[in-house]
Amino acid sequence: MNAHPCPAQPRTAAIVLFLCGVLVALGPIPAQAHTTLPAIFNDVGFDQRLDEQVPLDATFRDETGRAVTLGEYFGRRPVILVPVYYSCTTLCPILLDGLARSLRPVSFDMGKDFDIVTVTINPRETPAQAAAKKDQAIGRYGRPGAANGWHFLTGEEASIRRLMKAIGFRYTYDAKTDQYAHAAGVVILTPQGRTARYFYGIDLSPRDLRLGLIEAADNKIGSPIDQVLLFCYHYDPLTGRYGLIIMNVIRLAGLATVLVLGAFIAAMVRRDRLAASKAGGAH
Repeated sequence: MNAHPCPAQPRTAAIVLFLCGVLVALGPIPAQAHTTLPAIFNDVGFDQRLDEQVPLDATFRDETGRAVTLGEYFGRRPVILVPVYYSCTTLCPILLDGLARSLRPVSFDMGKDFDIVTVTINPRETPAQAAAKKDQAIGRYGRPGAANGWHFLTGEEASIRRLMKAIGFRYTYDAKTDQYAHAAGVVILTPQGRTARYFYGIDLSPRDLRLGLIEAADNKIGSPIDQVLLFCYHYDPLTGRYGLIIMNVIRLAGLATVLVLGAFIAAMVRRDRLAASKAGGAH
């Protein structure tokens, strides 16, 4: 069972959209089942814990089975952290596919400008399952070098819980269905391993991902155009999205108008001087 949270109210939306996953996974439910919300939903959510340090000493295994620490993926560039579980057949594959699709138009190079670390919340899953998911994900992404920049980890319960607590990712295991109730989204972390931006849902915005990576990298990646966009757009923690700042747009438009008028006046003055100079020479 899975959740599909919307950006505006992460905790409430996670519960509501989780019910959609229940309907998909279990089919028709008797009418009386809708009258009471199961207690399992109380522990599901994705809470923003901005500027929280993730446990870089936490130990995991990568898709090859090699023992690693989380810190091995930090120190050089921002990281997109994706909490999922590999045996999920509903929400998680859609999230991974959506992330790959949203990153394709982003000009930054995975493995050079940013990394992705996908971590399972199921401690029983194996590196072989992680490797299979990695093959699928980089195939969907379809850009060279992705294998060096997209990592899939498994781990013990203690390490998983430490990491998920740090990023505010709350989930519950349902023994009856052998599935996890959880929300959907990604976290962008700074090269030092601090939470910078949260993006919720499965339909991720390429623009938001790009701006989030630029800010997490302390503006060390991106173009002058991106700096203009960051002047006009501001990250809203309540929605988990970048929104247009109207006053900054007005200021920018006013500045552009002044520059255009100034250039026009300068051109006219120059033209008049040239005309006067030619007229004087003719005499």
